[in-house]
Amino acid sequence: MNLNTDSFEELCAHLRASENALLDLSVRRDRERVSELLAEDFLEFGSSGRVWTREQILEIMETEDFQPPVMEDFKCALIAEGFALATYRTVRTDPRTGERAATLRSSLWTKESGAWRVRFHQGTRTNES
Repeated sequence: MNLNTDSFEELCAHLRASENALLDLSVRRDRERVSELLAEDFLEFGSSGRVWTREQILEIMETEDFQPPVMEDFKCALIAEGFALATYRTVRTDPRTGERAATLRSSLWTKESGAWRVRFHQGTRTNES
């Protein structure tokens, strides 16, 4: 793969910004913006164990009651030309109890028509906090 250090850093920054956008309530409510970030064949294995399609995610995000988590420990790796893996942890803190809940997350991003789109995402709840 011929991705130099600068462009790899740029790719990681772009993917981190895109993942953060998907955690931003104003973006989540914008079906057009989310559509630009999700591949047509997007699939998610949710932390609940449920499998979500692109259309289901688009519908849910428009109206869900969502408290954005904090992203931690973001990493990315170029898997092959046009394929990148992003991994990170999200943490939500219950405002009433102060209890923290962490979820490990991974996303497979593909470059389609010059744009990076997430094709697969998985969230796994963890006992870490």
